[in-house]
Formats: sequence, structure tokens, C-alpha cells
Amino acid sequence: MLKQWMAAMVLAVSLSGCGYNTMQSQDEAANARWSDVLNQYQRRAELVPNLVATVQGYAKHEKEVLTEVTEARAKVGSVQLTGDTATNEQQLKAFSDAQNGLTSALSKLMVVVEKYPELKANANFMDLQKQLEGTENRIAVARSRYIESVQTYNTTVRQFPNNLTAKMFGMQVRPNFTVENEKAISTAPKVSF
Repeated sequence: MLKQWMAAMVLAVSLSGCGYNTMQSQDEAANARWSDVLNQYQRRAELVPNLVATVQGYAKHEKEVLTEVTEARAKVGSVQLTGDTATNEQQLKAFSDAQNGLTSALSKLMVVVEKYPELKANANFMDLQKQLEGTENRIAVARSRYIESVQTYNTTVRQFPNNLTAKMFGMQVRPNFTVENEKAISTAPKVSF
């Protein structure tokens, strides 16, 4: 009985230093941060129909851009990702690509808006534009926090002796957001006057 008790104590002490609980806590933190990212993207997606409807009233012949925004929003809605599935690199890329498509379409929409001074002065549009700008900032903050929590988790999973525990329990490094066109942004822009 004493030997069993001592064996249980040795096992408990050795497991307490294996990092398992730390990895679980950090994985849950990353999942929570991912939920915040999704929440902010959802907020943006909900603003888009109101924004399109407001612009549509002023810019009826800008149908192509409005259609592109609507289609990009639909694509965003079709790519679902949870904290658990955010660990799949291909799914994370598909999600990120869909969000980048919506960002691009919204940028084109804002260019169209520049042609319509009366639209830019519309109180409803101005309010929606401010909400969209605020949401874009929230998305950036949420993504940054998610990236930090994934970095913390990945560091723990990769460090010795935690990596042994991670392998034993099937815990893997989580993929993270990447820059869409890393090569293009690594080249300094040319400015000429």
C-alpha cells in the first residue's frame, strides 16, 4: 500500500511539471481570443448590408461594386471557423482569404463613395462609415491578441520537456494569421516627386 501511494505521489509530481495544464490553459485562451476575432468579423459582416443599401440609394449605376461587396460578404458567411477548427492551416487560410476579399470589396466601395459628395454628407452613411472604421480597428486588435495567444501556446508546445507531453497528448502547434502577399510588402515602395 505504501509503495502504491509513493508511486502515485511520484507520478503526480512528475506530471505537475510536464506542462499539460499550462498547454490546456493556453489552448483555451487561444480559443477565446479566436472567438473575439470572429465576433469582430461578424460585427463587420452585419454592417455591410446597411452600408450597401445606403450607397445603393445614391449610386445606382455602381452595380458592379455593390454586387462585389454583397458576394464577398456571402463568401465570408460561408466559411465558418471555430476555435477548434482554427488549428487547421487550410481552413484558417480559406477564412482569411474570404475576409481579405471583403476588405478589398469594401475598399472599392469607399472609392465609389468619393464620387458622391451628397452621400458622404448623409448622416446615416457617416454613422455606418464610423462604425465600420471602428470595427476594422477592433478586428486588428482582436487579431493581434489572437496572434499573441497562439505564439504563447506554440512556444510552450515546442519547448522541452513540454514538447514530449504535447506529443504524448496529440497537441500540435497552431497555425496563425499570415500576410496575404508577404513578398510585395517586403519591397520598399518607390516614391518619386
